[in-house]
Amino acid sequence: MTEPADTPDAPAPDPADARVAERLVPFWLEEAARYDAPAAEEARRGWEQGRLSPDAARELADWVTARVTDTGFNEDEGPTPDGPARIGVADKAAVHRWLAAQGYDI
Repeated sequence: MTEPADTPDAPAPDPADARVAERLVPFWLEEAARYDAPAAEEARRGWEQGRLSPDAARELADWVTARVTDTGFNEDEGPTPDGPARIGVADKAAVHRWLAAQGYDI
């Protein structure tokens, strides 16, 4: 992921994607704080100001990808989804689109 770009060809923000990001970012920040409190606090400040750093945006994209829990597995095929938020493939795509609309190349 690179620095956000102010390019005219960036996708237009979608309010539905923003709602997904608003639902999931608090869970990401909570988890991040357990592992790297200073980085999580910096990301939280950026989020509250409406702008993530390139590193924080990359971490969010990676986190939402790794946390997809709605995979269609049943109990015999895979693990039971665990965690405070259910994250589906559509949620992951929405967060990635939202980041792209912010100008991040993910």
